Amino acid sequence: MSDLSRRNLIKTGLAAAAGVAGLGVAAKVAGAYGLIPPDSDLLYGAGNSLTYAAQRMLTRHSMAQQYSRDQISKKPFANEVAPLPAEFARSQATGFADWKLTIDGMVARPKSYSVADIKSAPKSSQITMVGCEEGWDYIAEWSGAPLAHFLDDAGTLPGARYAVYYSIQPDWWESIDMADATHPQTIVAYEMNGAELPVPFGGPLRLRVPRQLGYKSVKYITKITVTDDLKKFGKGTGGANAEGGYAWYAGI
Repeated sequence: MSDLSRRNLIKTGLAAAAGVAGLGVAAKVAGAYGLIPPDSDLLYGAGNSLTYAAQRMLTRHSMAQQYSRDQISKKPFANEVAPLPAEFARSQATGFADWKLTIDGMVARPKSYSVADIKSAPKSSQITMVGCEEGWDYIAEWSGAPLAHFLDDAGTLPGARYAVYYSIQPDWWESIDMADATHPQTIVAYEMNGAELPVPFGGPLRLRVPRQLGYKSVKYITKITVTDDLKKFGKGTGGANAEGGYAWYAGI
């Protein structure tokens, strides 16, 4: 069966299941194709499964909307973050010369990259919107290196399904599937609006995932673990936000 036929079959099956027999059956159809999110067993699990499966079939290769330079927000909003640990201040005092981003898990060559290493990788820029689940948003230019570059460099192994990423903030972590992890717009950002990424916006490094709501673009990232199973992390729902009641898949 061709990819197109397979996609049409899944979309038709999901739509029919949702319309005729309800979300529970739709979720079972999604499960048959391995498109069940890690928070599927929570209160809104069936709806989350349907949303994730339908969007993956429709938007797997789509691009987040890009904006013109004159649409960049004049006063972007930096949402409040919890106090950063002492080790952040120590690194900031050195200009983040000692900051490391480690990639491990299901990779052939676990590696650590300095900020300088990341800046020496192929550069990508985008003017995209950060949209918050609380209702605010802003548009900015983000520059960095595609996450896919580092996943390739570390040698992602067959069977890998997710990238789990951690902030220097205690207990702050998220994850995305490999479709978003390898998407060309998913970048390890180190610049904003043509200057060094400001600390309030996640500097020195922030994972920018423009196809999802802002809480998936975690600030101050230090580690990425490639895995085939999110149930092994935290409470098994895929991230700190899902543990707090938000959806794991936050596609926009």
